[in-house]
Amino acid sequence: MPNVGQHAVVCGASMAGMLAARVLTDHYDRVTVVERDPLTDDVVPRRGVPQGWQPHALLTRCAEILEELFPGYLDALVEAGAHRWDDGDLSRFDVSFSGHRMKGEGAIPDPGSLVQHYASRPLVEQHVRRRIVALPQVTIRDGHHVEGLTTAGSRVTGVRICDTAGAATTLDADLVVDASGRGSRAPVFLAELGYGRPDVEELLVRVAYASMPVRIPHGALRQHLIIRMFAPGQPRGFAMFRCESDTWLVAAATLGPIRPPATPAELLAFCKKRGPAYAVEAVRAGEPLGGVTVHQYPSNRWRRYDRMGRLPDGFVVVGDAVCSFNPVYGQGMTIAAIEATVLDRCLRAGEADLPRRFHRAAAKPVRVAWQTAVGSDLALPEVQGRPALPMRLTNAYTEYVLRAAEVDPLVTQDFLRVVGMVAPPGRLVHPAFMVRVARALRRRVPAAGANAPALTATGQ
Repeated sequence: MPNVGQHAVVCGASMAGMLAARVLTDHYDRVTVVERDPLTDDVVPRRGVPQGWQPHALLTRCAEILEELFPGYLDALVEAGAHRWDDGDLSRFDVSFSGHRMKGEGAIPDPGSLVQHYASRPLVEQHVRRRIVALPQVTIRDGHHVEGLTTAGSRVTGVRICDTAGAATTLDADLVVDASGRGSRAPVFLAELGYGRPDVEELLVRVAYASMPVRIPHGALRQHLIIRMFAPGQPRGFAMFRCESDTWLVAAATLGPIRPPATPAELLAFCKKRGPAYAVEAVRAGEPLGGVTVHQYPSNRWRRYDRMGRLPDGFVVVGDAVCSFNPVYGQGMTIAAIEATVLDRCLRAGEADLPRRFHRAAAKPVRVAWQTAVGSDLALPEVQGRPALPMRLTNAYTEYVLRAAEVDPLVTQDFLRVVGMVAPPGRLVHPAFMVRVARALRRRVPAAGANAPALTATGQ
């Protein structure tokens, strides 16, 4: 297949930017990635990714796409210390959604349908960045920021960039991809060019996350993931994510005006109130590897580029620059990966009308993630807003699914497949699945007592 053009520029070396750059190498002779931060090969969070200090879930669909784009990526991640769950053993999880603890013993019926990997965000990014840097078509211009777009008529023809010393350069391009994150200036650039700004959908959530890395000896915990999500009337969350080797991220989350813990002592006190006793003891016996880092997240925000009447040719927007979700649902990297596949499909169909085609096609998976995040947030009385009737019905039905998942491994499996974006939400309303939910609910009362943790241990 002939290339679409000679040169593409990606604004931002985020996960969205890196994955877009990889796809663009199949369609352009050269790809330049412009990034404000200095980039290194170290496994450390960087300034431009403040959420990098917090736990991250590499959802199953995201991992699948990474492997498709970079064959051998997942094995390399495991060799670097990441952990892989592929045997379906449910004792590896201690996860509570909306006050309902998923079944924690036995195994899911189809382990191959739900393989998961556990690693820190910096390690995930490092291995993506290494693959990108190794591509001969790609040039990284780190230590530069984008000052504006260059245009000719109705087409974006490149970007103006500036280094830390103030020296300016113009990069000509057949396509510019904005992957500069939640703080993207694309709405400003488009308004200056006379296209107006995209409409914005936003839901204020006021979530704060506080995390601390801890080394916990091998074998001290069987689980890969220990979570107590927010629940109605419970605006505090707890999480422990296994990262590479023996490192864990211990995290507290708060909603609304509640101040998150800011010191190791405050974090441990928070964990004692919200986390399981065995997990708190493991944290207490572990070795802190750093202080507590707090990340504030104000709102879910979706910039509706798909609804704009006019867009310039040669310019598309991806990742958090389009839509950013409450991080507790772990959807950001996965949507960025899915958008990269959408961009690839659109480019295979040619360059004509690319911005409109891409944004409308990308809005479909974004909408699924948006409805999941916003619907879950609006189920919490601490979040202001009233969901529409369809969302209220979905939330009511999801409550039944979560109750059934306490006792049925297949319900747990399929619910987690939907959360992991490898199965569509429609899977949960398939007639056979709904029958399974009904049967599980009939046997839930006598079975749930043995599966449920003590109230004093979970704070639920």
